[in-house]
Amino acid sequence: MTSKLKLLVATSAVTAAMLGANPAFAAGTTAGDAITNNVTVNYQVGGVAQTAETDSDTFTVDRKLDLTVSEANGAAQSVTPGQTAGAPNPAFLTYTVTNDSNDVVDFELTAAQQTTGTATPFSGTDDFDVTGLLIFVESGATPGYQPAEDTATFIDELAEDANATVYVVGDIPLGLATGDAAGITLTAAIKQGDTGGSLGGDYTVNATNTEDGTVNAANIDNVFVNSSASDTDNFVISAANVSVVKSSAVLWDPVNGSSNPKSIPGAVIEYCIAVTNATGSATATSVNISDDISTLDLSFYATAPAAGPATIPAANGVRSALACDGTGTNADASGLGESGGVISGNLGDVAAGATETLLFRATVD
Repeated sequence: MTSKLKLLVATSAVTAAMLGANPAFAAGTTAGDAITNNVTVNYQVGGVAQTAETDSDTFTVDRKLDLTVSEANGAAQSVTPGQTAGAPNPAFLTYTVTNDSNDVVDFELTAAQQTTGTATPFSGTDDFDVTGLLIFVESGATPGYQPAEDTATFIDELAEDANATVYVVGDIPLGLATGDAAGITLTAAIKQGDTGGSLGGDYTVNATNTEDGTVNAANIDNVFVNSSASDTDNFVISAANVSVVKSSAVLWDPVNGSSNPKSIPGAVIEYCIAVTNATGSATATSVNISDDISTLDLSFYATAPAAGPATIPAANGVRSALACDGTGTNADASGLGESGGVISGNLGDVAAGATETLLFRATVD
């Protein structure tokens, strides 16, 4: 028997039709799916149509393993010195892991600090490390990172073409300045996804293995496009830059009154505590002042002497920006108080570029 391979052209007496439900190449088709291609050959002998010849071929789609990792925000995540991984204001970065494989797979997740001095993706160079790095996967119960809900540490059984949100959380050290940055790289590695509830094992390239290491009946080969992928995001510090200046002025004494008064016993001294937050800084919140005069030869001045200056009311001891020259107007204060010789006051929030002042008076013993 002689076997010949012929190229069929339009003038041939024999025609062939390839008839199949699926195309011969199916990008994205799920691993393990069978693709069957049917062929029918019609021909004649002496001008008489003969019984058509048919055949088919079936192959199993192999497993393409691929993924994408990307940071999710397109900008650095602003944090403050001392911010932690815990509630109510956790410090975290957000990433997206996409399963570009044609099968359900697991993903192992790891996070690494950038090297000091390395350029971060969005703001300057890396100059500090986050402590206590942890990785959690979005549960879907409540959108956004929720420490009590998002507790999974690997991606389990992610469907093909699906994605998962991953959070890298940690503690931000104290003592950092505005603009300091820390880059964190998240890496996801593909693992077998045959069994839910636990991280699968490794796939072997071009091997027909399942999670238990045995050959599978479907004869599916494993082909890595990428076995792992990573992306980097960074924290950037937004800190308050607070400074304080304390000054005093003699307002009155029992000999000279308010005309060129001296700091003699019985004199009234006004103290001004000015708190400034530098321009470009984060707002300083809950700014509280405590000034202890209990061990000094001073007494808190709550009642004006008969010929002395007016008393500063206890509920109005805060003045607005740069009032320490005595020309400012008293602001609505949350309270100037004294207990046991300790003067206290709450300036509330001090915005970037602002100065807030606390005034109180004392008499010289």
